[in-house]
Formats: sequence, structure tokens, C-alpha cells
Amino acid sequence: MDFAVIYNNLPLYFSGMWITIQLLVLSLVAGLTLAFPLALMASSKNFWLRVLPKTYIYCFRGTPLLVQIFLIYHGLAQFDAVRESFLWIIFREAYWCALIAFALNTAAYTAEILRGSIAQTSAGEIEAGRAYGMSNRILYLRVILPSACRRAIPAYGNEMIFMLHGTALAGVITIVDLFGAAKIVNSRYFVPFESFISAGFFYLCLSFLIITGVKYAERHWLRYLKV
Repeated sequence: MDFAVIYNNLPLYFSGMWITIQLLVLSLVAGLTLAFPLALMASSKNFWLRVLPKTYIYCFRGTPLLVQIFLIYHGLAQFDAVRESFLWIIFREAYWCALIAFALNTAAYTAEILRGSIAQTSAGEIEAGRAYGMSNRILYLRVILPSACRRAIPAYGNEMIFMLHGTALAGVITIVDLFGAAKIVNSRYFVPFESFISAGFFYLCLSFLIITGVKYAERHWLRYLKV
């Protein structure tokens, strides 16, 4: 194993890791912001209110993330209306296309996690809130959503890990993230093992940080569930 290759290319790996962290954090924040209204609408008893978010969730969960990236990055470019609009400033850049694809994808998975947690809210909690005279809006803000968010922490932790792994697809559309950095090193020195084992190590480090943060959140927010 040629450690000199790894050492000499550490700046490239660190640069790629910074891009990976940017894509991960921004997509998670945007996805979580979009997931809340989607989950609330998907939980509605009104068929016409829940059909659109459920269709969105089904489509993005039912198709590969790579296909979604290609549709946004390569697919939209074929339409003159997009190329001639102000949106072309965004869609001509691989970084923004990847970020949009990641955000839309994780929003669908997160919305389904939240919808399931909302559906699992115990009838006792809801009845207690109604007994205090809470309106539906106050009931959701003070009882249902806080309770659902706490229960969703373990599943959302998994989604964060999956999203971290998904960011590796950014390297397919010319973005020099961690995976893209590994591809460059391999193309320069023809050392696939050293190139990709180094990227794998950095992914493991990032996964460890996420897992540690989620474990802390579980201990803090789910403490009331311990007997």
C-alpha cells in the first residue's frame, strides 16, 4: 500500500470532504424544512390534501437517487424554456443540481418518517391535549409534532447516514466531493485501493460524528421512554 500517494493528496481529500459536508448539511436542512408541511399534508384526513404529498413521496422514494440527479442535471438542460430563463443560472451548475436532487430526495424520506411518527401518536396524548381545550393548531404545535419528532430521531439518524452515502453520487456529475477526489487520485496514479480506501475512511469518520450526535439526541429527548 502506497501511503505516499494518500499523504500527498490529503489536501484534495480535505477539499472534497468539505464539499461533501456542504452538500449533506444544506440538503438535510432544506429537506427537513420541506418535509414538515409534506408530512402534515400527508397525515390529513382530506383526500385531496394528502394525494399530492403522498404522490411526491412515492415518486422520490420509488426512483433511484442517481436517476433523479440525471433528470435535473442533464434532463432539464434539453428544454429551451429552462435554458432561456433565469433558472438556468442554477441548473447549469452541477453543484446546485446535485443539492436540489439531494434536498428533494431526503425531503420525501423524512416526510414519510414524520408522517409515520405522527400516525403513531397515542390517543391518550391527543385526548389530554383536547381536555385542556387546545385547538387543532395548538394541539399539533404543543403535543403531536414534539412527540412525533422525538420518536422520529432514530429513523432520521439512519436517513442522515443514507444521505451522506448518497452524496457520493455528486462525483458522477463532475463535482469534486470525497468520491470525486478519490476518482481523481485513481486516474492520476492508478491506485484504486489507496484512492477509495482513503475516501472510505473519511466517510467512516463523518458517519461516526453523525451517529454520535444522534445517540446524544436520543439520550436527551427519549429519556422519558426509559423505564
